[in-house]
Amino acid sequence: MQIAIDIGGTFTDVVAAGPTGICAVKVPSNRADPVAAVEAGIAAIAAAANIDPSAVRRFVHGTTVATNAVLTRRGARVGLLATAGFEDTLEIGRQKRSRMYDLLQPPETPVFLAPRRQRIGIVERVAADGQIIDPLDEEGVRQAIVRLVERHRIEALAVAYLFSFRNPSHERRTRDIAASVAPGLPVSLSSEIDPVFREYERTCVTAFDAYVRPVMSGYLKRLGAVLARAGVQAPVEMMQSRGAVASAARILERPVVSLLSGPAAGALGGAVAGRLAGHAHCVTLDMGGTSADIAVIHSGRMVPTREGRIGGYPLRVQMVDVHTIGAGGGSIARLDDGGALKVGPDSAEADPGPACYVRGGTAPTVTDASLVLGLLDAESFAGGIRLDRSRAEAALDRIAVQLGSRPRAAHGILTVCNEAMAEAIRAVTVRRGIDPRDFALVALGGAGPVHAGRVARALGIRTVVVPPRPGVLAAEGLLHAPIEEERHKTFFQPAIATTASALCSTLDSLAAEARAKLSGSVADGGAEYVRHAADMRYAGQSYELEVGVNLAAADPVAGAVASFHSAHRVAYGRAQQSEPVEFVNLRVVAGRLRQAPCNEDALWSPGGKPPPTRLRLASFSADAAATQTPVFSRALLAAGWSISGPAIIEQSDTTTVVYPGQTCRADACGALILSWGEPA
Repeated sequence: MQIAIDIGGTFTDVVAAGPTGICAVKVPSNRADPVAAVEAGIAAIAAAANIDPSAVRRFVHGTTVATNAVLTRRGARVGLLATAGFEDTLEIGRQKRSRMYDLLQPPETPVFLAPRRQRIGIVERVAADGQIIDPLDEEGVRQAIVRLVERHRIEALAVAYLFSFRNPSHERRTRDIAASVAPGLPVSLSSEIDPVFREYERTCVTAFDAYVRPVMSGYLKRLGAVLARAGVQAPVEMMQSRGAVASAARILERPVVSLLSGPAAGALGGAVAGRLAGHAHCVTLDMGGTSADIAVIHSGRMVPTREGRIGGYPLRVQMVDVHTIGAGGGSIARLDDGGALKVGPDSAEADPGPACYVRGGTAPTVTDASLVLGLLDAESFAGGIRLDRSRAEAALDRIAVQLGSRPRAAHGILTVCNEAMAEAIRAVTVRRGIDPRDFALVALGGAGPVHAGRVARALGIRTVVVPPRPGVLAAEGLLHAPIEEERHKTFFQPAIATTASALCSTLDSLAAEARAKLSGSVADGGAEYVRHAADMRYAGQSYELEVGVNLAAADPVAGAVASFHSAHRVAYGRAQQSEPVEFVNLRVVAGRLRQAPCNEDALWSPGGKPPPTRLRLASFSADAAATQTPVFSRALLAAGWSISGPAIIEQSDTTTVVYPGQTCRADACGALILSWGEPA
């Protein structure tokens, strides 16, 4: 028995997988105490699946606790020690501006992590080759830590000395001193968190790690108590930003890797669903109550990036390339000063939630609009929430007065929201030279299948895949995630034949370290794999591209150079074959596949065509009257079933809307396949 729990802004999704199949439930999230939602979710899934929590052998968890701590500025009070003269690296940054001509743009460096009074320079110096120029001033370190603890009451310490990735001895000694003068103080060392060059980025990621370290430590401690109380004895695995899981113990060693893990599980689940439906190239649209996450899947694999940002600040950790916008069921609609309709990014979230939740919310939201149009059933909404249509109508009336009518206001809200998601998909496809018409759209999240048909139409995408359990697919994706360990190292060497020996030996050493950590954190699992990669650039360039390295090749250096030229052509439209190429960083990922969850819907048997469970008035156009629309229960559908829209298909975790002009069929893989004719 395996259990996966993913905490979203509005709902907490729980999936249990075992020999008898898969069971899923949704419970409301608790923003004030996310662990309370986990406890409620375990109780709900135990009752729904009739399981004994003590039988659970694997517990996988995805949470935005660390992310929320950064976005709401509720992390730890951090002290930062840097090489004397480099205390302001965190504040100076790269002098980059995202809005070139905005004279009032605030600084885009995360000074809040460690304000100037909490940054202290330490006399020490390591050269670029690792040689010690100035020894560590140990007494200065002691005084600095005492000052930070007593005067500024820091709760965590970040240490980022110059060139410590070449020689970490000074940073390690600083940690020893901290343990003696401030026992129990969490310490993050840049030589362990991000041991590669570029001072600003390395300082940033180390400070972020210190900022969320006490938060994650406290959360996992509370989570452990809840699991013990519930009877779950399985060790905790947590999602990383890279789309793989790691043990909770490993996450606590480097908690920054969980900062952008929230959307990764949904993208992974979408990739699996797309592949099962026969679409290796797809775009995932994970629309929940607060936001919409979009990822591009190439050949069944998620696209990674090391240029992530959180709250507008750089975060150099490998992560799934997911684009997030503030478009969800709880997104609030309003009229701006010019009378234009706006939707999001502000959200009603789970508390108070949309007006129809009857929890105190009064602002009109996307969910309210869908309910008013008849797309949602007030009696069987996801998570067991009963909706109040009269409250939704009253909320929409606040803007309907100026838009002409209540239906026109509702359609306007959905149109603006759908176009925002379509534009976000264009940003990660069309603007990168990718034609979205060559991809399928995988709809997931509680609201994704409601909106996917319209979004696909706007983009010219002809196929929409709705997985068997789209509303909880982010949680289900956790069960498909491999467990991985990563090691990386700076390696400034020219990409020539004589470098091959050093290249292979360094990668082998990194692989041995990663395998050792992997074997220590995994009791069981499937096949083990190792991936080698290198950051490369043309000599004289400032930034590099990551390419794979095949150590089994006759000439691994030549193969890496060829891959780099190809990657450069894709990224920049040109390659300079005659220019010398150099290595910058080397990276190794060791992983192990986990047993995929049993899927009782893997092969549906053909069956009859069940009649609709009922008819419901639903509106699909602001200029046409509402029509009696057939409503089907997804649990009664079998492979081969099909219908032409309009139609509505309901299940416990979501609602799928088949719009006029669209057809829907049930595939043997358990998915619903929605398709258009030739796009207009």
